[in-house]
Amino acid sequence: MSPTAELPCRITVVFDNLAYANDLTTSWGFAAVIECRGETVLFDTGGVGGILLDNLHALDFDPSSFQHVVISHAHDDHYGGVGALAASGVQASLYLFPRIEQQLSGVALAGLTPVQVEAGMEIVPGIATTGMVGAAIPEQALIVQTSQGLVVVTGCAHPGVVEMVQAAKALFDDEVYLVMGGFHLGRASDAVIQETIAGLQSLGVQHVAPSHCTGERAIALFEQRYGDGFIPSGLGRVIEIEP
Repeated sequence: MSPTAELPCRITVVFDNLAYANDLTTSWGFAAVIECRGETVLFDTGGVGGILLDNLHALDFDPSSFQHVVISHAHDDHYGGVGALAASGVQASLYLFPRIEQQLSGVALAGLTPVQVEAGMEIVPGIATTGMVGAAIPEQALIVQTSQGLVVVTGCAHPGVVEMVQAAKALFDDEVYLVMGGFHLGRASDAVIQETIAGLQSLGVQHVAPSHCTGERAIALFEQRYGDGFIPSGLGRVIEIEP
C-alpha cells in the first residue's frame, strides 16, 4: 500500500459565497478540491477566475498541477473560473456534458480537454460522477468512495439534493456518510426544507455540510435536525474522511 493511500481523503472548499475561513475572498458560486488516494480533482471553478486562483494559492494549491476538473452544471457561478484556470497553464481533462460545453463555447480552454461524462464514470480510482441527473437544469455530482461510506459533493443540486443522493446510491450500493455543497434551498419554504431533510435522513445520510445556495434558513434547520451530524461549511472549510 502506498503512503498516500493511507492518508485521509480531504475535501477543501476553495470558492463559496459563505465564509468559513475569514482570510479568503468570498463570491457567489462554489468550487472544491478533493484529494484522495494520491489523486486530486477540482469540482467546479466558482464564478470569478481571479478569485478562484487567489484562493487556491492562499490554500497552497498549485492549479497547474490539476489533471481532472469536473463542472457540475451550466451556470456561470460554477464554470466561470474555467477560462482563468485554462490560462494558468493547467493540462487537465474537463468532465462535462453537452449543455455545459455549449456554455463554454466562447471560452479559450487551452490545455483543458473536454470529456463527455456518463453515469458512474470513474474520474480517478474511488471518485466517480453521477452523470447527468434531472432535465430542466441537468447536473452531475461527485461520489467519493471511502471506508466510512459514500461522500456526495453537489454544486447546486438543482434536480434536488435527495435526487442527487438517490442517483449516487443507485450506482454504488453503500451507506452515505456525507453530503456537502449547495443544496439549492435558499428560496424554499420551511415545509420543503423539512421534507428535504427527512428525505436525506430516510436515505441514511449520516452527515451534511451545506453551503453556497442552501440558504441561511435551510442551513439552520439542517443543523437543528442533524445535531452532531451537521458539519459547518463554507469557503476554506477542510473536511477529512478515512479513505
